[in-house]
Order: sequence, then structure tokens, then C-alpha cells
Amino acid sequence: MKLGGSTITIKDKTFVANQCVIRSLANEIAEAKVSHLVLVHGGGSFGHPLAKQYAISEGFKNPSQMIGFSKTHDAMTVLNRLVVEALIKRNIPAVGIAPSSFVVTNSGRIEKMEVNVISKILDMGFVPVLYGDTVLDTGMGFSILSGDQLVAKLAIVLGAGKIILGVDVDGLFTADPKSNPSAKLVEHTNLNELKRDCSWIGQAKAPDVTGGMYGKISELIPAIEQEARVVIVNATKQGIVRSALRDEKVRGTIIERE
Repeated sequence: MKLGGSTITIKDKTFVANQCVIRSLANEIAEAKVSHLVLVHGGGSFGHPLAKQYAISEGFKNPSQMIGFSKTHDAMTVLNRLVVEALIKRNIPAVGIAPSSFVVTNSGRIEKMEVNVISKILDMGFVPVLYGDTVLDTGMGFSILSGDQLVAKLAIVLGAGKIILGVDVDGLFTADPKSNPSAKLVEHTNLNELKRDCSWIGQAKAPDVTGGMYGKISELIPAIEQEARVVIVNATKQGIVRSALRDEKVRGTIIERE
């Protein structure tokens, strides 16, 4: 499951977590009682402003960016700790894992990923909690690994049958539902339809170095090609994530291969 940064942080307030939503999500995950769960969360107001300020996604260009790399990573560990602590308080054996410790990219795309530790953690019954991170890059020196690219790759490597994408809207809409009241929810779509035309999917308004909703869906396509079903739901609404984890019918968007 990927929890968007817009759900667990206050995006227009730098370094402010949405503690109420984080606690609520921890409760729902505990109540869902699912096994072999991998959690990935975005950066929101913790990671994106710093990554943009120091142009981390553009790669190493001058030494002044190095402190930005460190600041961005550190900010993400702070947010990750808040998520992990909330889960532990609900007796969920959560373990925070830095993607920079086992992933190397090449021009921003995952090149190497050591997943043995993740597999072992899952087999033992722990819940790994990862996040979008600053990582070393063989072509650019360093780059940003988005949580969306990470969750898609993990789903493929681990053979996941479902990816839940928790965002701050009810799913995919025909237009931006935050600015267009006539936007309609797309309850079901498939890979062919998305590949034919996904230009209607909105971009993020707040600083987002990973491409907003359009970027999220683009990253998930390889996982959908491998038969992973994607369920996009509003993680800020009470009970939605719990129901999605239990495979119950919820308001949202389902994306399947066919």
C-alpha cells in the first residue's frame, strides 16, 4: 500500500505531519488484520520542498546540493518515524527501512534493488515501512526515488496481487475534482484505456517533484502489466483504507490489466 504525502502531511505547511490521519490510518491497518503488507509513503511537505529547492532530481551538479541530499533524506526519516511509531502503538510490528540503503538508480530509474531483507521481514510477519527517498544514481550521482516507482517495483519483485494507492481524493476523475465541480469519478479502467489516453489525469498543484497523479499512474503501469490490480482510494476518509485492505467494495477507482 502506498500512502500519498498529501494524506499524511499538511502540504501547504512545511514539515507538518497530519497526525490525526496518521493515527487513523494506523487504527484501520490494525483493524484490517492483513498479512504480508508492505507500506510505502510519500514525502508531502517533508520531502518535496527540500528536493525542489536543491534540485536533487536533476542529479549532482555542484557540491552545494550535497547538504540538500542529506536534508531531504533526514526529513523523510522524521516522517517515516512518525508513521512507524503510530503503527507500533497499535501493536503492529512495523520496521522503517530507508530505500537509499538497498536501492541504486540510473538516471532516476531503479537499476539495483536488494530485496532479500524485505522478503525476510515479510516472512517473519513484520510490516516494512518505506518511503520516497534520496538515493545514489550511477548516471547522475544521486536522484530522487519516488514512492510510486518504489511501490510498483516492489509489487513486481514480490509478486503482489494488489496495490492500494491512498490519496486525498476519491480516485481518478475526468478532471481535477478540487477545482472542477463537474469532474466525474472513473470507477473502473484498464491498461489499454490508460495507454490510449491518460492526458486527462491531473497534475499536482503543490510542489511535487514526482509528477502528481499523472506521475503516480505512469509509474504503476509496469506493475499492472504483471497482473497487479490497483485500487485508488481516499485515505483521508474514515474506514476507506480498512475496507480496501479487506477487499470490500469502496468508493474509488480500480485499474486492471484488461
